[in-house]
Amino acid sequence: MRRVRALGDAGMTTAEYAVGTLAAVTFGLVLLAVVKSGPVKSGLAGVITEALGLR
Repeated sequence: MRRVRALGDAGMTTAEYAVGTLAAVTFGLVLLAVVKSGPVKSGLAGVITEALGLR
């Protein structure tokens, strides 16, 4: 029993994993929506074509 108390909470529980996963997925979806928006998409395309010297 002393060993269990000494270790304490060393990791996340299943509920914490679920909340963390949900937050990561939500962040990813928001980031995807931002990147796929018109102004950001054209800006990224401009940066990439400029970097590759296609202009």
